[in-house]
Amino acid sequence: VQLQGVGGGLVQAGDSLSLACATSTRTFSSYAMGWFRQAPGKEREFVGATNWSSGRISYADSVKGRFTISRDNAKNTVYLQMNSLKPEDTAVYYCAAGLWPLVRTVRYWGQGTLVTVSS
Repeated sequence: VQLQGVGGGLVQAGDSLSLACATSTRTFSSYAMGWFRQAPGKEREFVGATNWSSGRISYADSVKGRFTISRDNAKNTVYLQMNSLKPEDTAVYYCAAGLWPLVRTVRYWGQGTLVTVSS
């Protein structure tokens, strides 16, 4: 299973950034997909996830109201739109696929993309 995550970069606080994660049709329709992040010196943490079959979406409290997960079924791609970015959002962001709700049930990881938010 391959998860191709792209879209990281360097932005200023308050800016927006979008990440995308593409995978195969089989993976996209079989698993919940979402995002985790790992800041320097910290453990990897859940950001949000979407479940294809039910359409449910969940977010970590730290990103609710600022981040939005969406999926394009035709492109087998899940997106993470990040608005009002803060320096504490700086991390390597990982795309993930697994069983809903995904928080502790990840089966596959993408390679990670770095998001840096300057103050």
